[in-house]
Amino acid sequence: MKKVIFIIILIGCTINGCKNKETKKSEIAISRDSLKTNNYVQIATGQYTLYDNDGNVLDAISESDSLYGQDANYLKGEKMSFTKNGNGTITDNNSGLMWQEIPTSEGFNWQDAKEYCENLELGGYDDWRMPSAKELFSISNFNSGWPYLDTNYFSLVNNEEVDKSEQYWSSNTYVGHTEEGGYNAAFGVNHATGHIKAYPAAAPDKEKDHKGPPPNRQPPPGQGEPPENGRPPQNGERPTGNPLLKHVRAVRGTVYGINNFTDNKDGTISDNATGLMWTQGDSGKGLNWKDALVYAKNTNIADYTDWRLPNVKELQGIVDYSFAPNAKDSKNKGPAIDPIFTCTPISNEAGTDDFGYYWTGTSAHFRSGEPYFYAWYVAFGMAVNNEGKDFHGAGAVRFDTKYEGGNLGEGGERTYNYVRLVRNIN
Repeated sequence: MKKVIFIIILIGCTINGCKNKETKKSEIAISRDSLKTNNYVQIATGQYTLYDNDGNVLDAISESDSLYGQDANYLKGEKMSFTKNGNGTITDNNSGLMWQEIPTSEGFNWQDAKEYCENLELGGYDDWRMPSAKELFSISNFNSGWPYLDTNYFSLVNNEEVDKSEQYWSSNTYVGHTEEGGYNAAFGVNHATGHIKAYPAAAPDKEKDHKGPPPNRQPPPGQGEPPENGRPPQNGERPTGNPLLKHVRAVRGTVYGINNFTDNKDGTISDNATGLMWTQGDSGKGLNWKDALVYAKNTNIADYTDWRLPNVKELQGIVDYSFAPNAKDSKNKGPAIDPIFTCTPISNEAGTDDFGYYWTGTSAHFRSGEPYFYAWYVAFGMAVNNEGKDFHGAGAVRFDTKYEGGNLGEGGERTYNYVRLVRNIN
């Protein structure tokens, strides 16, 4: 009898063990399936407000108005949609990507940030990585700015006092040369200001003695007392040490943001990944923002008349970060876009051969609470200062004043920028 009871117990334990194993396998399968694989689905910017040339809010604009054609007129892209998973992660329901909800307040150079992501264990997952610029920019929210991120889902390092230090690394290194980073720069997204910029990937040799927080997250000597009981920095605490260090927000899932271009041989390029059609060439000359909107509305190419100015996410979505006009390697020289497109060559402020900035239909403001005097552009050429020096990198996203004589913003204004038009294929 005892043997029978022992066998029954043993069988019961074995069955339960099998069930537990099967349950774990099932949970793993479900969690993997939950990161659905999408094409390069276009995600809206979140800008629902119309603005005039001086940044004043407009209630409505008729199609005959010269300012018609802004981002908020078309509202293209899927509405941003996120899910809090309750385990320190956020799922983007459009891209299928899973994000780190709360970034570490520690500062990193680019290589250390990459290693941090690859070694991260969070939410039961260990396949985290550094996001691409397109992935990181896809969660940007242009509804109000400062921050350009929905803090109902994503935490900043400092949620109370948002400043320009909310800079986050991407996996895209810069093939060109910047004044600050030389040939060692990498792109990042500033979730406070909305920009994309090529930052120095590592401190110059003379700066290397100015460390950021060491791996144990204790401040360097002379910069404060060690955290109590070894406590890691909490939200709102700034990285100490070298100001060149940036933050990072890890991601996992199938890579998002891969284009699939087809030359239609009629002056248009189709992106089969996004469902967008682009003009192969550009406007051929610089235009102020209002004239750019009018140009889009009046253009007929390949018998299509529904062309429009792209929003800032759409235009950033065709940047190719493997090219730059000042690339070190000759095979990488050119505007930051697939060579299937053509860009009008220019001579920049320094008299250097270069390519232009390209308008978007998305408005911008310089500081929180100020009018939307500006509109975003994407630099397919070098993103330079007033002297023509590349400070931000080809592929940068910045803003410019909408018309000559308008409010000056962050420096390097050109006002007259180029246009590459877009339309939805379906």
